[in-house]
Amino acid sequence: MRTIAVVNQKGGCGKTTVSINLASALAEAGRRILLVDMDPQSHCAVGLAVPEQQIEQSIYDVLISGSRNEPIRLTEILWQITDKLELAPASIDLAAFEQQMSGIVERERCLREALEEVKDDYDYVIVDCPPAVSLLTFNALRAATDVIVPVETGYFALHGLSKQLETLSILCKRCSQHVDVRVLASMYDIRTKMAREILAELREHFAERMFQTIVNFNTKIKEAASFGQPICEYDPASKGQKDFCALAEEVLGSQAGRQRREFVNSLASQLESISATADELLQTAKPPIMAVKTPTIEQPGPALGAEELTPAPPQAEEPAPVPPQAEEPTPVPPQAGEREVQEPAPEPEEPQPVDTSTKLSDYYGVNQVSDAVVFVTLYPRAQAVHIAGDFNSWQPMQTPMGKVGKSGVWQTKLKLPQGKYRYRLVVDGQWQQDPYNEWSETNPFGELNSIIEVK
Repeated sequence: MRTIAVVNQKGGCGKTTVSINLASALAEAGRRILLVDMDPQSHCAVGLAVPEQQIEQSIYDVLISGSRNEPIRLTEILWQITDKLELAPASIDLAAFEQQMSGIVERERCLREALEEVKDDYDYVIVDCPPAVSLLTFNALRAATDVIVPVETGYFALHGLSKQLETLSILCKRCSQHVDVRVLASMYDIRTKMAREILAELREHFAERMFQTIVNFNTKIKEAASFGQPICEYDPASKGQKDFCALAEEVLGSQAGRQRREFVNSLASQLESISATADELLQTAKPPIMAVKTPTIEQPGPALGAEELTPAPPQAEEPAPVPPQAEEPTPVPPQAGEREVQEPAPEPEEPQPVDTSTKLSDYYGVNQVSDAVVFVTLYPRAQAVHIAGDFNSWQPMQTPMGKVGKSGVWQTKLKLPQGKYRYRLVVDGQWQQDPYNEWSETNPFGELNSIIEVK
């Protein structure tokens, strides 16, 4: 279960809108979603048409129940929104949470402990945080595996974002917790010059931390909230719905990318271990082979005749008889024994060292292994596959990919300096995005370039 906290200490940046519609989009994608409202204003309930007067218990009652020795389970307060989406509503009582929990040990772990009980029931938990750095926000961060910071493309966005990221860094260090923090540009109005300039600044300063998806300004989203519906129900064909579907896909893709990187790193470590073991076996196998290559005269080769075996052993040790034996016409020369012993020498080549890039051909995409970047893709019917990118001046013929057997897998390995690179695949002359790399950005031609960052 991944827990995503939607955080920004600045109000009016669309936290609740992002929380509701991202949760709904993930639920539409078939994931089991829990939406937790940690804002005393209780806007998630309003945005999902949950009648406030019917909310008898809220997340406040769950968080504070432990300190009162009257445990309330999270499942007791949930509202079913759709088959895949449930809501843990907030209430105005949350405003007094910090004061009432004063002096309580581990008070910042209340939400984490509550979610621990339902970790097998959901794929994602989306936490809508209040617009302040408070105990409620700290509870959300302690429970989170990921943080989304929505940033409106307004005048104070850059300054406020820097302060927000600094605060998040301090909080994470304080609790020795690693959280993946990413920035989401929201309420973007492409018609205004200021919005375009601020978006460019955001991408320049926070490129590595930003979502590729941009949530555009859309009146349909506001209308949907006023009717108590997520945008996917109110207007499935709207631009706002497309934005949140793209965001959901990117969130799902980031999880797949993380699992892929963990798998690849694990696979690379195993292959390096196997290679090292194979080298050790070769080293240990060499001494016996070298000993066989130096036969003594006391052990004549199988080609010697019976009359040559009649002399006494002391005579065999004398060097004089050796030259005449070499001159006698025998089927095999005296040194043939050495050649016969050398023939089995290629046998140690059987335990071949494992080639990491070859094994990675079973796992498509682009991966950094040691000091090289391995590109692997699948095109069973292609005649030729090339790569064009920043690293070869966008000249595809300079970087052909090699076909691995008859499986349709194509791969190549490049040694690239540290940095961020854009590239595209050229399959039988057709330029296209790498289908196995989820990181991409729009190029000036309105198409997608794939991205790889070499560290």
